[in-house]
Amino acid sequence: MLQRVRRGLAGLCGGILLLVAAPASAVLEVTVTEGVAGAIPVAVAPFEWRGDAEPETRLSDILRGNLLRSGLFEIREEDLPAAATGPADFIPEPWARAGAEYVVVGSKQPEDDRIIVEFHLFDVLAEERVGGWRIPVPDDMVRRGGHRVSDIVYEAITGDPGAFSARIAFVQVERHDDGREFRLQVADSDGANPQTLYRSPDPLMSPAWSPDGSALVYVSFENRQSEVFRHDVRSGERTSLARFGGINSAPAWSPDGRYLALSLSRDGSPNIYRMDLESGDLEQLTRSSAIETEPSWSPDGETIYFTSDRAGAPQIYRMDASGDDVRRLTFESGYAARAAPSPDGRSLVYVEGGDGGFRLARLDLDDRRVTRLTDPGDAESPSFAPNGSMVLYAMSEGGQGVLGSVSRDGRVHQRLEGREGDVREPAWSPLEQ
Repeated sequence: MLQRVRRGLAGLCGGILLLVAAPASAVLEVTVTEGVAGAIPVAVAPFEWRGDAEPETRLSDILRGNLLRSGLFEIREEDLPAAATGPADFIPEPWARAGAEYVVVGSKQPEDDRIIVEFHLFDVLAEERVGGWRIPVPDDMVRRGGHRVSDIVYEAITGDPGAFSARIAFVQVERHDDGREFRLQVADSDGANPQTLYRSPDPLMSPAWSPDGSALVYVSFENRQSEVFRHDVRSGERTSLARFGGINSAPAWSPDGRYLALSLSRDGSPNIYRMDLESGDLEQLTRSSAIETEPSWSPDGETIYFTSDRAGAPQIYRMDASGDDVRRLTFESGYAARAAPSPDGRSLVYVEGGDGGFRLARLDLDDRRVTRLTDPGDAESPSFAPNGSMVLYAMSEGGQGVLGSVSRDGRVHQRLEGREGDVREPAWSPLEQ
């Protein structure tokens, strides 16, 4: 197997610039360790509550935290003028004196079993309103509503879709006197609202989301061998999909949700297979005596990328979804594995070995240019955010498993540390359909 369990001391890119407190009930604490120089200064006025008892969760706090965690924004909080709630009472000059280039103002009003959120974004320097929005939020999903507001503001300023509404799945490991407990966890992008989907004394690995975000597939060793399960996120229903003799590993959902690509050694060496999820039929795509593993699909579903040591050392290859036209893609180092295609299909992020450690690199599929995103350490398991802005990955710090994230250009770095135990095997969900 090319999936590795490596633990050690990982070097971080740059010193700690910003420390962001995790929200209440968060399972992960997010720290921005390196942001963009000259980050855009934004002010977020407290949203006016137009009702009786205001919900404890504040949308404006969620918005501030998300924008700060992106690494692209600086949040102005001192010497702010009196809050406006809409275009009629917004005056740009006091906000400009406070150093803000953009300002978000808004209000919340209860209506039946939901909250109507109205908010506006102003460009202070241009002295104009960028846009205004009015969205309903179920009153028991205020935090989710805050992430949606954050997505809208992020896109209005940067031009790129936000991904704060997406969720992350990961494996949390706690050590006890009588052994270890593995938990398959799902949480909001800021680590809040944690949900434990499954607990096991045996290892859990390789979670991967369905295209609609309703289910996960993953590998469990609960029955004394590797086995691939499907797990419905809402109902908790589990279904065994692959329990063949030998290795059952590295499941990856096709973009249309019809197939799984996975690595099986049922007929000898590990090879890549495609499983029809409706019928359960298997089609063998590679036929090699080498180790063929870690498949991932291109966004259009026409290509499968995978790791193989057929040339003597692990490298990344591509093939048609039918298994034809196999080509090697990586030549820059003696080790390349675990390819994660970008949502636009134009690049791959992968784990590159060399220089005394493992780091993340990005391969541009058009010009074959390679960009190193992290310093050598012990990076593994990269997963793209659904908007392509960040890559989540596993690493270790001080002997503890943590998650890291890095922007697609390598400029913004974050650390996501579990409040209990190690965290590993991250997977970013698609955006809600």
